[in-house]
Amino acid sequence: MRFVLLALSILAPIAQACVELSGEPIQGALLWGRVAPSNQVFLDDESLRVSGEGLFVLGFGRDETGTKTLRVTGEGACFVKLDIASREYTISRVEGVPQRTVTPDPEHMERIRRERALVNNAKANTSDRTDFASGFEWPLTGRISGVYGSQRVYNGNPGSPHYGVDVARPTGTEVASPAYGVVTLAETDLFYSGGTIIIDHGSQVSSSFLHLSDVSVAVGDRVEPGDVVGKVGATGRATGPHLDWRMSWRDRRVDPQLLVPPMP
Repeated sequence: MRFVLLALSILAPIAQACVELSGEPIQGALLWGRVAPSNQVFLDDESLRVSGEGLFVLGFGRDETGTKTLRVTGEGACFVKLDIASREYTISRVEGVPQRTVTPDPEHMERIRRERALVNNAKANTSDRTDFASGFEWPLTGRISGVYGSQRVYNGNPGSPHYGVDVARPTGTEVASPAYGVVTLAETDLFYSGGTIIIDHGSQVSSSFLHLSDVSVAVGDRVEPGDVVGKVGATGRATGPHLDWRMSWRDRRVDPQLLVPPMP
């Protein structure tokens, strides 16, 4: 595990850094760091979970802007200002799309609400594991066909931004866990995402895998990097076979591509 020591504004009288932090503060980023286990850590006024080894994690959403203060309290207290760097996202406009393909039929809305609650509950796991700190790898390799943050405007109405990275591969291609974790959702047929798996990596960091043709794990399964969890498909509202890999921290959607090396 590699940490980058940031320049800190020290509150304590002794000028010493009390926090090590990985990553860069940009939109869609997931960062983790280490403090003394007895310290408390806050992102502005939001309390962050600190593990017994002093590890913690934080993230920024697609559209977060401005400056956040990472504040460490306790012995050797300090703080650091995090200026969130903005990104440019691809926006495409599509006209003449039949409205029924943009807005679900009323009879589907109850199903959509029920499934959304399932997904939210699976992501709300508050385990104190720190699997996220062991790093991430691609769950499969292939052509990247969609990126985080992109958005389509249908008939003048903005659609939801894309919150994952799409990897196009044939149906049946194996999908592996990108990191250590525990399965919290394993569904074969959700309305939007079809075959769907969610893996908890600790401290409300999770990976989601969408449009799978096969789900090979069950809720409660412990997985390791490289373990096969499912297979690529085009289930749900997908136009072709691909894996849609998404990641979240608490209520923020973060960009998986920022956590892995360039696609081979």
